[in-house]
Amino acid sequence: MERNAGTTNARRDRNRMDALLIGIDAGCPSVFDRLSDEGVIPNLQSLLDAGTSGPLESQIPPWTPSAWPSLFTGVNPGKHGVFGFTGFDGYDFHVVKGSDVREHRLWTLLDRHDRSSVVVNVPVTHPPDEIDGAIVPGFIGPEEPPCHPEGILDDIREEIGAYRVYPSYSRGDESLSDAEKMDEYCRLVEMRGEAFQYLSGRFEPDFGFLQFQKTDTVFHEFDGDWEKVKRVYAAADEQIGAVLEACNPRQVFVASDHGMGRYEKPEFRVNAFLEDAGYLETTLGGKGMPTWNVMRDDLRDGEQAEEWEPNAVERLAAAMASVGLTAHRIGLVLDRLGLAEFAKAHAPDGVVRTGNEQVDFPNSKAYVRARTELGVRLNVEGREPNGQVPDEEYDEVRAALIRDLESVTAPDGEPVFQTVAPREEFFEGPYTDRAVDIVTIPTDFQHFLSAQPADEYFAETTEPWNHKLDGIFVASGEGIDASQAIEDAHLFDVAPTILSALDVPYSDRMDGRVLPVVDATEPTSYPEYAASKRTAIDSAVEGRLEDLGYVE
Repeated sequence: MERNAGTTNARRDRNRMDALLIGIDAGCPSVFDRLSDEGVIPNLQSLLDAGTSGPLESQIPPWTPSAWPSLFTGVNPGKHGVFGFTGFDGYDFHVVKGSDVREHRLWTLLDRHDRSSVVVNVPVTHPPDEIDGAIVPGFIGPEEPPCHPEGILDDIREEIGAYRVYPSYSRGDESLSDAEKMDEYCRLVEMRGEAFQYLSGRFEPDFGFLQFQKTDTVFHEFDGDWEKVKRVYAAADEQIGAVLEACNPRQVFVASDHGMGRYEKPEFRVNAFLEDAGYLETTLGGKGMPTWNVMRDDLRDGEQAEEWEPNAVERLAAAMASVGLTAHRIGLVLDRLGLAEFAKAHAPDGVVRTGNEQVDFPNSKAYVRARTELGVRLNVEGREPNGQVPDEEYDEVRAALIRDLESVTAPDGEPVFQTVAPREEFFEGPYTDRAVDIVTIPTDFQHFLSAQPADEYFAETTEPWNHKLDGIFVASGEGIDASQAIEDAHLFDVAPTILSALDVPYSDRMDGRVLPVVDATEPTSYPEYAASKRTAIDSAVEGRLEDLGYVE
């Protein structure tokens, strides 16, 4: 609903936003420093110069669908419930969505204090909460997400033209040149800024949250090509400048969910190691390993599927694999015939999934389900449908597997893992039982961890540019103490700091602290988060989106 005149008393000036949070996915000091040196981000640089900034340590796991909810709730995944792209129910899985996040967001707490918000493109906000203001969901939701208020997406398109959540092409589409793909990236960035300006003018919010996702995906899709990175950041910086001018916020915060950097060491196939160690079984045929590829295209096309099921061709590939004719073996034959690249470009992702070796989850003792969870799950009796580890042996088996993983060394003789630990060392809260049983953190985030079964433990890294722990936090504007250095800042600190900047008590359930750049409010107890009536209805109508993981 739009603001009513009776709710504006808290506003000192209707023409100014009190606080603006700019989310830069994968933004980090190393990238910002290089961009600043080359004069690519003048508007961001002005915020850096006028305020204070520093590294922002991400959480474990440092991936978008879990990290952004941690940032906007101020709690660890054990309290909000989202640990990756996937939520699990036994051996079934689904794409996470806003209703999986079981804790108050910045905007729902502000709403309790009669403060309005405009939230644009923030991941894992589909379906949206009902608040005083507007929400346009971003990444992980479908291309045509329900927005709040109802019909606002149509109004945005009428005002600015096209608005899309995802690029108009599929990743790997060779029919477009890189230049055309970059044009689409930049247009998506423009859409975010233009939509936010329109909504801010219409709703005059106290708080604004604008997120840019392409600052992350440009690294993944184009292997860190610096000229392409510069172009995306230049487009984002231009929109940031336009938003700053249009909204004239009193305080501006910039935050990222994680950092980005090159993985210099070989990929480690964790499930291959688990198989040789006697923990894991594999199978041929079936639906395949979890992967984001199939569902990503469905979401881009606006589908809100209940779950992914293989089509006739994909089922045929599974049947062929079950008798030993795997997609991998077919690929070797095509390679000898000089047709491998053609087949790779045209083979549907689902055929590759169903036509290759897969983890036999029900009959394994331990496995990696999704690499972005950054850990290993045990298949426990009484917890999983076909558990293989007796509950009374859980602690013993887990401790033994931790020792096994700690012993793994890379070809250079160095340990693959910096940390191998029970999940309780990283997660605390009512949803900790949804986490992996063992957290595995690669040394300095230099090894890409793969969940794909394989014959060899190590191989060339699938995605050489990937996530690092250190993101960035910037605070600038009225009431910001720029003399205070940003030290030991953590992802969980963002929400309590912004609430304090707005003179709103933060939740005593939050795991973060108020950074000393603003005067801290006192924490208080809030009722448990409950999805709004509309959100609950949307969830019932739309059902679960099947989660097929991340790019493997």
